[in-house]
Amino acid sequence: MEHNSEEILKRIRSKAAFICDMDGVIYHGNRLLDGVERFIDWLHRNNKKYLFLTNSSERSPLELQQKLSRLGLAVDKQHFYTSALATASFLGSQRPDGTAYVIGEAGLINALYEAGYSMNDVNPDYVVVGESRNYNLDTVTHAVNLVMRGAKLIGTNPDRTGPIEKGIMPATGSLIAPISLATGREPYFVGKPNPLMMRHALKRLGARREDTAIIGDRMDTDIIAGIESEIDTVLVLSGVSDRTTAEEFPYAPSLILEGVKDLAEED
Repeated sequence: MEHNSEEILKRIRSKAAFICDMDGVIYHGNRLLDGVERFIDWLHRNNKKYLFLTNSSERSPLELQQKLSRLGLAVDKQHFYTSALATASFLGSQRPDGTAYVIGEAGLINALYEAGYSMNDVNPDYVVVGESRNYNLDTVTHAVNLVMRGAKLIGTNPDRTGPIEKGIMPATGSLIAPISLATGREPYFVGKPNPLMMRHALKRLGARREDTAIIGDRMDTDIIAGIESEIDTVLVLSGVSDRTTAEEFPYAPSLILEGVKDLAEED
């Protein structure tokens, strides 16, 4: 590692807070990545603030905590923040006690309930789309007609695909596309790379952007989100990106590492 990147690594390690993506950074499906325990241990030993930030809206923080627990990591549920929570917070500030028709899973529906929203499939304020395993032509048709009658179209995140054990599956960006195409209405996406999600994360951490770094495996969500929020960025090569991928983009991360294990200093 040349002198310059050693200096950058030193600067990143000295940060007070870390925003960390999950899939491709902490785990792949149901497999914990190499050196993650060491990284979490380093965060704890050095009293770093940290938040696991995911664009997935399926699971609640409690479910994410339980997933990590099954993989052998003990992390309190306050350390998780999802695009579902960010979406619920955004809608709560836009229209308090509003109503929504939701295509999504329990993590999204519960987040909206907790923000004071009620479910409505007749004349909702919003049609909200997240990852969904119950997606079908009937729900899409219903959503299209609600949007045509005035409901605003919201996506929890713009990701078009998500990783699964045997390849990829369509994610929110792909699921919302037919509704957008049929209605001619552009959705508003709350999750990364929207800087709004990053501001929510910083507020949750109680940290300033200057004292924070974001770690992710995707140039088009994690790294651009950090750059647009003026937060130092670390691209890890343990997920979807390699060094060639990184060079295809017109912007660059502050630092590229093989995985989060390289951030943890040896005692």
